[in-house]
Amino acid sequence: MEGKAILSVQDAGFSYPGRTALESIRFEVGSGETFALLGPNGSGKTTLFRILATLLPVQKGHIRIGECCLVNDPAGVRSQIGVVFQAPSLDKKLKVIENLRYQGMLYGLSGRELADRVSRALERLRISDRAQDPVERLSGGLQRRVEIAKSLLHKPRLLILDEPSTGLDPRARRELWETLAELNRSEGMTLLVTTHLMEEADLCGRVMILDRGRIVALDTPGALRRNVSSEVITLRGDDLEGLNAEIRTKLSLTGQVRAGTLRVETRPGAEDRLIRQDLQRILETFGSRVHSVTLSRATLEDVFMKMTGRSFESGEGAE
Repeated sequence: MEGKAILSVQDAGFSYPGRTALESIRFEVGSGETFALLGPNGSGKTTLFRILATLLPVQKGHIRIGECCLVNDPAGVRSQIGVVFQAPSLDKKLKVIENLRYQGMLYGLSGRELADRVSRALERLRISDRAQDPVERLSGGLQRRVEIAKSLLHKPRLLILDEPSTGLDPRARRELWETLAELNRSEGMTLLVTTHLMEEADLCGRVMILDRGRIVALDTPGALRRNVSSEVITLRGDDLEGLNAEIRTKLSLTGQVRAGTLRVETRPGAEDRLIRQDLQRILETFGSRVHSVTLSRATLEDVFMKMTGRSFESGEGAE
């Protein structure tokens, strides 16, 4: 955590009729940090987002944003946060600048102050040249920039984004994250992002992995991967389940069959020499049954599987 905590969540819980969505959640986000909430469908990340955005009440625990308690002062919390929802919130028939002006008015801005803030937001998001265009003429990536510009008009301390790259093509997604990184780097904006995409979580300073309403891991992406495995040996071949069982029995190595491959974990912190030895042992013993082999670093999905015993895609339940 980089600076003094701007967000503190202590023992937060939330239940819907007949099921628990969050249970005893505890974490903090430091000022100037980039923080990812990563989880599959049903993990609870959307419920947590809605609570932090003041859309759902705090049923259990204590949440503080800035100096404001979410339970006692939700209006104060709203002044501290900017929110970018997964679903578009722009009026597509209005011009870009009109969308921003009306948003600013909702926060009580007017006159020169409103004009200055709108101008500054357009500059920050590099969309000044599109200010007079109707939103419906913009690409999905540019519309996302307008959404972010709207969320910054009242000068929030914490920007919360829910699956911000949903519906964007790879280029627009990359440009979006470049924009977010620039906001964090040049302006010290604290970012909290919910995502189900591993590559997006990897771009953040710290990652909290949720599963079925509980925190299963919380650390930097690199530390999480290192704690699971130094490298992963990925095998393709016949009867991968049987091959996995024999590798476990004969070589004492643990693997997971996933998406037509067998992923064998090397020992956490192992030196390159030991990793090569494991690879050589597999090929010498089972080479005739292996069609191809690759060696790569562990992923956050490997972390999830190690902690839960399930693949990331198998998350179930409602958010």
